[in-house]
Amino acid sequence: MTALKLAPIAALLALAACVEEGGTSAAIPGPAEQACLAAVSNTTNNGDVVLLGSEFSQAGTFVRVGVGADRAPWKCIAYSDGTTAGVEYMGMNG
Repeated sequence: MTALKLAPIAALLALAACVEEGGTSAAIPGPAEQACLAAVSNTTNNGDVVLLGSEFSQAGTFVRVGVGADRAPWKCIAYSDGTTAGVEYMGMNG
């Protein structure tokens, strides 16, 4: 195969790597999950974020995000209009 034919495959593998094993989400983050990944990354000022899982509901999609090398647990709610809310750390303080 030529490098040009392999480029789409490499891009797909890079996106799939954003999801932790054992997560409840599809291999490629959807729009709600992407919005929360960006919101958590922005809030934590850390670009090392991974999708841990998500649960869809009509009210909003609950998204779990791991941050940093230790995958510190964060949560976020994403809405169908592209907005997010409730970005919060879910771990123990102290």
